[in-house]
Amino acid sequence: MFMARSSSGSKNGIRIVVAGDRGTGKSSLIVTAISETFPTNVPPILPPSRLPDDMFPDRVPITIIDTSSSVEQRNKVGEEMKRADAVVLTYACDRPETLDRLSTYWLPELRRLEVKVPVIVVGCKLDLRDEQQQASLEQVMSPIMQQFREIETCIECSASRHIQIPEVFYYAQKAVLHPTAPLFDQETQTLRPQCVRALKRIFILCDHDKDGALSDAELNDFQVKCFNAPLQPSEITGVKRVVQEKLPEGVNERGCLTLRGFLFLHALFIEKGRLETTWTVLRKFGYNNEIRLDEDFLPPSFKRAPDQGVELTTEAVEFLKGIFSMFDNDNDGAIHPAAVDDLFSTAPDCPWNEVPYKDAAPTTALGGLTMDGFLSKWALMTHLEPAKSVEYLKYIMYSGDAASAIRLTRRRRTDRKKRQSERNVYQCYVFGPKKAGKSALLDAFLGRPFSDSYGANIEERYVVNVVEGPSGSKKFLILREIPEDKVKSILSAKDSLAACDVAVFVYDSSDELSWKKTAELLLEVAGHGEDTGYEVPSLIVAGKDDLDPYPMAIHDSTRVSQDMGIDAPVPISAKLGDFNNIFRRVVGSAENPHLSIPETEVGRSRKQYHRLVKSSVTVVSVGAVVALAGLAAYRIYAARRNSN
Repeated sequence: MFMARSSSGSKNGIRIVVAGDRGTGKSSLIVTAISETFPTNVPPILPPSRLPDDMFPDRVPITIIDTSSSVEQRNKVGEEMKRADAVVLTYACDRPETLDRLSTYWLPELRRLEVKVPVIVVGCKLDLRDEQQQASLEQVMSPIMQQFREIETCIECSASRHIQIPEVFYYAQKAVLHPTAPLFDQETQTLRPQCVRALKRIFILCDHDKDGALSDAELNDFQVKCFNAPLQPSEITGVKRVVQEKLPEGVNERGCLTLRGFLFLHALFIEKGRLETTWTVLRKFGYNNEIRLDEDFLPPSFKRAPDQGVELTTEAVEFLKGIFSMFDNDNDGAIHPAAVDDLFSTAPDCPWNEVPYKDAAPTTALGGLTMDGFLSKWALMTHLEPAKSVEYLKYIMYSGDAASAIRLTRRRRTDRKKRQSERNVYQCYVFGPKKAGKSALLDAFLGRPFSDSYGANIEERYVVNVVEGPSGSKKFLILREIPEDKVKSILSAKDSLAACDVAVFVYDSSDELSWKKTAELLLEVAGHGEDTGYEVPSLIVAGKDDLDPYPMAIHDSTRVSQDMGIDAPVPISAKLGDFNNIFRRVVGSAENPHLSIPETEVGRSRKQYHRLVKSSVTVVSVGAVVALAGLAAYRIYAARRNSN
């Protein structure tokens, strides 16, 4: 079963670099492989050489690069190795010191250069080895291979006796086209988790009736898809017999191959050196050498203006709702952490285990994700990393293409001109000085209890939740907390506010210094928006309303908000749980992007100047029209007078 009739490489050509100490037989190895003749005179270094395309069954072009052994050329050798698809390291069988140099210099040098390609270790001059040496190649190389896992194969050869010369480059080619390391852990003799995840996804895709096992018909469809040849009934029976003998649970009571049986077969192929079988399967289903979906199976990069957003389509949201229901095992309206891990067990990893997605959405008391929390995380990932969102949709069996999964929104600049926004996802930047209550606001947004303990948040943080806006429709709201120390670096980019729908400025209403810093931040952000054309609606939030306000607090904040043309500060108290509908207000501001845009003195003067210039141009234009009309009238009059 799974008979790989042929395998086409994933590369148009393979570049093999041969390196090693002086006199270890590099050039003789290359010349003998190409010409099938042992050279009598070998130049110090050969030019790039190409093996015949039909030398191996895969017919993938192979270029061999010889390298110098001189110390002066080490940098050049390093550059060649960085460009390699595989590296052949040579030592001389009659010179043990050259073998020692592999572990003391060459292999550490590859690591230093961060060359992460398969390595083939080749003992040349096998015919000159001391016959008294009793140790086998396996005994000699086992300690080195334990230390350097990047070694794919070890082989001994003799150019003068034509012993195993083609095999050297066959193994190098095979290591590139069908590498072991991504699939199999040699130390534990088990499939690597990444490989298991990919094969599980393939199994599920081939299980057309979704009964958790592959019937004979499904096995045959799988064989035809991957290897372009059907299986005979006797072959299917034979395969299942092998599985059942070694792993009884690999075949169920109906005689169908289970997932465990499917994985067992692939482990068996790999152990027997038939890596090309598993690689052929993986590549037929779109996987590359890193066991991630290849670019050809994913959307191209998303071209968009800085102030355009990316959102999930209705089709993708409905698919995710179905997935949620499937993994809500106990029908309690939430999927728990174990179920989330199960959901992403067909992906390379769970994309939500790290920031910015970890702890970014509301959870139940038991840590489960509600439907809103689940969809919120997808909305956040789509907003921040649309290509990744589509990739992971594919991993969890979404069958549509990128165009059916995500859509580009209208530009925010256009929304302001049209005085409305129809987005489903809004992003709010939360500014404010230290200890103003930014983190408490974000925690409250996720429904988390207030904590008196203070921990300075020095990194940006994202949270997301569903909010019903003033219009009555539900929106996904992303709050992006920006630490005070990060503001200048963020605003150093021209389009830093392009992705912002609303800016919120939080201050401690009991602390006059906190207010002054917030007013400065408001002025700085508003000025940046005016300079770049990315003005954003803004709200001021007076935090810690449970404390006594500092003297003149109301006067100062009212004056600033009136001067800048925005609403008066919204008082809230995270401690008392009184948020004055702040999140609904934020969504309302996002839905009306032409309102509550702060205006600085400089910006106001600039607008007045532009209005004056425009008015002057209009006056000049009208004057010019009047003058031209008068001139035309005079010419008509003069012509009539002359005709008389």
